[in-house]
Amino acid sequence: MSESILLIEDDEKLTKLLSLYLTRNGFCVEVGHKGTDTKRLIDSHNPDLLILDLMLPEMDGLSVCREIRADFKGKILILTASDDDMDQVAALEMGADDFVCKPLQPRVLLARIRMLLRRKELASEPSPKDESDHLEANEDDNVLQLGSLQLNKLTQRCLLDGELINLTPSEFDLLLILVSHADQVLSREHLVKLTRGIDYDGIDRTIDNKIVLLRKKLQDDPALPKRIITLRGKGYLLVSSEW
Repeated sequence: MSESILLIEDDEKLTKLLSLYLTRNGFCVEVGHKGTDTKRLIDSHNPDLLILDLMLPEMDGLSVCREIRADFKGKILILTASDDDMDQVAALEMGADDFVCKPLQPRVLLARIRMLLRRKELASEPSPKDESDHLEANEDDNVLQLGSLQLNKLTQRCLLDGELINLTPSEFDLLLILVSHADQVLSREHLVKLTRGIDYDGIDRTIDNKIVLLRKKLQDDPALPKRIITLRGKGYLLVSSEW
């Protein structure tokens, strides 16, 4: 069965072009043109991925994210004409998983979509029990336990000290990669490639912004982090002994 995409974009010409392009690449595409269309169409079609323009009539993309994120379990990709870092941070905080800047390059958009929909592959990359002696795996390796932190790859649930931590799918994917490589330095370039399917351009701050959000949610002091630390010029490291 084809994976399904819901495209919410007020530019009707662009909507037709994207819908045709994505359909030709094997996706089932539904479209809407107003932010207020989104919840109704999600309820009707239950898409795997929502592509959402940031600037929409009646309800903007950030407001849509805020309204649907708690109930919508699929991925959210934001289309934006702005390269403002604050807009990107706001989108991530509202629950977006990734964003693509306009003017769109169809092949780049397609690569991002395919990467976002590779949740199962990311969840199994690589086998955690082979990477770290600190990890415990059970239920056929679908549940990872690192001290007080527990990740369930099938349900995308994160527990810390037994309490559910509300993570977006992309935050969960990033945390899973960090936990699977506990006590190993992972470069920004490597993390961008794994989570977004693109080469790091030297400017992209998506990973940095998601790390900041993860620290806040996982009770790690952003001003003086101990659980997910930054090694200047090298990347990020999740410290197994701090959980």
